[in-house]
Amino acid sequence: MRFSELIDLCRALESTTKRTEKRRLLASFLHRLSPEEVPPAVLLITGSIFPESDDLHVLEIGGATLGRVLRGARQRTLLEEPLTIVEVHRILKEVAKVSGKGSRRRKEALLEGLFGRLTPVEREYLIRFIFGEPRIGVSEGVMLEGIAEAAGVPLPLVRRAHMFTGDLGKIAQTALIGGEEALKGIGITLFTPVKPMLAEMSYDIEDVIRRHGGRTALEYKFDGARIQVHRKGERIRVFSRRLSDVTSSLPDVVEVIKERVSAEEVVLDGEVTAVGEGGRPLPFQDLMRRFRRVHEVEELVELIPLRLHLFDILYLEGRSLIDEPYERRWDLLSEVCDEELLAERIVTGDASEAEAFLEEAVRAGHEGLMAKRLDSDYTPGRRGKKWFKIKPAETLDLVIVAADWGHGRRRGWLSNYHLAAWDEEEGVFKVIGKTFKGLTDEEFGEMTRRLLRLKVRETPYTVYVQPRVVVEVAFNEIQRSPHYPSGFALRFARIKRIREDKGPEEADTLRRVRELYEEQFRYKAKMKIDL
Repeated sequence: MRFSELIDLCRALESTTKRTEKRRLLASFLHRLSPEEVPPAVLLITGSIFPESDDLHVLEIGGATLGRVLRGARQRTLLEEPLTIVEVHRILKEVAKVSGKGSRRRKEALLEGLFGRLTPVEREYLIRFIFGEPRIGVSEGVMLEGIAEAAGVPLPLVRRAHMFTGDLGKIAQTALIGGEEALKGIGITLFTPVKPMLAEMSYDIEDVIRRHGGRTALEYKFDGARIQVHRKGERIRVFSRRLSDVTSSLPDVVEVIKERVSAEEVVLDGEVTAVGEGGRPLPFQDLMRRFRRVHEVEELVELIPLRLHLFDILYLEGRSLIDEPYERRWDLLSEVCDEELLAERIVTGDASEAEAFLEEAVRAGHEGLMAKRLDSDYTPGRRGKKWFKIKPAETLDLVIVAADWGHGRRRGWLSNYHLAAWDEEEGVFKVIGKTFKGLTDEEFGEMTRRLLRLKVRETPYTVYVQPRVVVEVAFNEIQRSPHYPSGFALRFARIKRIREDKGPEEADTLRRVRELYEEQFRYKAKMKIDL
């Protein structure tokens, strides 16, 4: 199929706000694709070039590079064959693979050839795809609905299959070719990471205990990095929460698994923290130095030792455990792992005991607690009330979409960051506040260099960037605001840390912001009218 037909679909999707119409358009389009065209088409429509678990991840193309490409791209001739969806994706894959000396020029040459064969409208949408912002209102959820309708299969089955792969393109292809039976056959596969189960936020321990039936399991919530360990005999791979293979950066974790986990075939869910003086956890940024390090890893193993905390088991000796209750999974985890590897944990129905455990976790240098319903199954990639996060202070994970140039002592730095949450209904990031607080001078400098590489456009005062950098933002209050497209603003916002382990798709949503805004009024009065 021609790439232009994909663009026609995107224009039609962009012109309607009705979810049912978007679903109909998607289903009709998917029916017309050949099997090899389905994965790239689905990924592009949802703002991705590659699946989450693909080692290529991103193209590493900034606004300045694209500007040079567009100036250098020759005009398409009438004699040239129109590009197909598969050809466009193949070229983008070639761009992503380019590395080493002279890589920038080679990337630009490939892109110049590609853009030279596109019409102005096709160029516009391809730029949106490259920057991960199609702006056509097709979220992951809408695409899953379109796949279900196109294949004539139950939506819950499509969602469940997607949990195990994190690859929308593969799921669409499987559903369209093999139907319901093929989807049912998708489950946990060793060395194919699954999305981690997520949790809702709560401030009320008594409410959590009540929601969990009068008793709940409480575990320390670590200020670390989520990992998933896959083992078959001597082969061990470690994946990050973004499904990247980080095994080479964590040789000490691999050794711990070999020596202190008895299972031969197993998938484990856990977290690693960096250990400092007295055995207390180091700041998150220090831990991320280990995850980013590719060379001279052994040096950092000595400098930044890690501690492994395991809290779930998803697969054991050929059998998936995700449908087993949490309590049973914990018992199995305890059988195959040394006790010292297990997360600190209590099971209680006493709110006072839970509060004391929360204080203990914070004094130990951790973030707070995780509350897990004893009979809960494991739902990869889903957030719900089976698990709750309990922290002493509230934060949001937000995406930087622009930054203002500083003045005075911060002159020369991009230092006032525009913070945005994802609007699931409109499929765009919406700003909910700005802040210049929280970073050190060194971090200001590094952030400036990083954002300039992601630049899309700029004014004399502001640089607008690809939504790639996620930061954890602490704040005192959420207020209604007519000044931001989101309708909200954060009071006294400050960056707590840079979330190197999270991608923009894992940032908090505008729905979450609204929930937090309403939560505030449990303890204070609310204006009856907007002033």
